[in-house]
Amino acid sequence: MEDGKYVEGSIYFYAPNKGAPVFFAVAFAASGIYHAYQCVHYQSWRLTGLYVFCAMLFTAGFIVREMGAFDYSHLIKFIVTICLVYAAPPLYELANYNILGRILYYVPYHSPIHPGRVITTLGFISAVVEALNGNGASYSSNLSLPKDKQEMGKNLIKASLLIQIVVIALFLLLAGIFHRRCQRSGLLNDKLRGALYTLYASQGLLIIRTIFRIVEYFSLADLHYGFGQDPMTLSPLIRYEWFFYFFEATLMFVNQVLMNVRHPRKYLPKSTKTYLKRDGVTEVMGPGHKDTRPFLQTVFDPFDVIGIIQGKDKQKRFWEVDDDDKGDQASGGVTASNGARKGDVEAV
Repeated sequence: MEDGKYVEGSIYFYAPNKGAPVFFAVAFAASGIYHAYQCVHYQSWRLTGLYVFCAMLFTAGFIVREMGAFDYSHLIKFIVTICLVYAAPPLYELANYNILGRILYYVPYHSPIHPGRVITTLGFISAVVEALNGNGASYSSNLSLPKDKQEMGKNLIKASLLIQIVVIALFLLLAGIFHRRCQRSGLLNDKLRGALYTLYASQGLLIIRTIFRIVEYFSLADLHYGFGQDPMTLSPLIRYEWFFYFFEATLMFVNQVLMNVRHPRKYLPKSTKTYLKRDGVTEVMGPGHKDTRPFLQTVFDPFDVIGIIQGKDKQKRFWEVDDDDKGDQASGGVTASNGARKGDVEAV
């Protein structure tokens, strides 16, 4: 039983639990293997392949944490487990951006942004977050570095966490606008509800975890114990291991399993070129929601403000063509609107 007291020589502050890392390593590995099977079964590597990679990161992280539990003064093991475990959650967010983009492809006429720009724009910001998070974790966890370097690491992590909140807010704004538009037009069928509610649940878990990480790091005191500081004055978030296992391990495992149980391909079509007609029932094949602008322009102008001003955005509204001229339903696997067979269309 934890008593919140500092354990002499422990880099973790406490004596790490020896059973929990084994459980979570096995649990994440099992979920990751099942995700790999689902990626093959649904042909959805580009849609949910990140869940396999995140499971690998968590599995490796908890294996190293188990090793560190028997040698809690070993600095390298501590740094490795921290970097691996903290690297996965931002990638879950990236996976959610990808899934939101696929939802927007499914109903393109209600999308507030080009569906492909969700992953490039928010993904670009997430890449910055990941770089800050990784570098910050390596600096802040290395107690052999000078104090100013450790403080720099903590500041990098704080910056990454705050940026994550901004990105989450943008993500929820996009999803909320799209959800409202579908609801007003009567297009919110069971498939869209299932996909959106699953996405909201996943993002909710990530928000709780991010809030915990922000509180943890902004309440983090000086970890140089040898300078006359009383360890008991540190935040309980640091002194008790169960906070880590609930907010960092359990919530992320629930998120991992959530996507096993409510896999996005149960609700969304295989191809980004398959979209829902305005009747809310029929699925048809279209030419795809393409963006021919230069890549950097799509990143910095995801809403295509220039195109809207110039009226060029209207040229891309393929769904405004009479649906009767679009060809047969995609669910029947017959000729698509551009003359291609459904099986010939690249799945994403």
